[in-house]
Amino acid sequence: MTRLSVNIDKIALIRNSRGGNLPDLIKVALDCERFGAEGITVHPRPDQRHIRYSDIPLLKAVLKTEFNIEGFPTPEFIDLVCKNKPAQVTLVPDAPNVLTSDQGWDIETHREFLIPIIKRFKDIGIRVSLFMDPDPEMLIWAKEVEADRIELYTGDYAKTYESDQEVAVKNHILVADRAAELGIGINAGHDLNLQNLKYYKQQLSNLLEVSIGHSLVCDAIYLGLENVIPMYLKCLK
Repeated sequence: MTRLSVNIDKIALIRNSRGGNLPDLIKVALDCERFGAEGITVHPRPDQRHIRYSDIPLLKAVLKTEFNIEGFPTPEFIDLVCKNKPAQVTLVPDAPNVLTSDQGWDIETHREFLIPIIKRFKDIGIRVSLFMDPDPEMLIWAKEVEADRIELYTGDYAKTYESDQEVAVKNHILVADRAAELGIGINAGHDLNLQNLKYYKQQLSNLLEVSIGHSLVCDAIYLGLENVIPMYLKCLK
């Protein structure tokens, strides 16, 4: 079974645009769970333009499904994660001013940086996932730094899907098959939507989790959150 983790960053972005508490981020997160989401994802950035650091303990206190915190491992981010102990932390190689996560780690180059950070999280029982491009050659380095999972960047898959589905997913299948041999779990995220998600899931039999935010929130504007989450779940079942 592939779990659906709903990224609520865009909900926080709307809230922050007016300076109040509408929409109520905590209520939306709980409603996502109530409507069937199997996890909640957040990505607190250094400028806190959507998820704020102060949101994290509030979410941790009430969520019943898996909590996934994404981010670049600055000292502040590492402390935040260690204090709140989510089920999973997903490490991304984002620069501070990047708009969205659009490339994976060069794990070979950054392995000495990543190894002690991953160990620190794993020592306190947090599962560690590395955001990664669908490059089979990079998997051996994910194994060396002892990541539990990788999250495959699916932005390029989404762009190519409309013109050639088989080409779009080819490298993702290669990575998933190799990851299974190495004992590394597979997550995926970025620009997955109601049009391309079902096919992606069908091609990767060992896909454990997808994290979806922007597309899901956009669909919810038209169809309602209560309707949209089951639609995404249907693509995964």
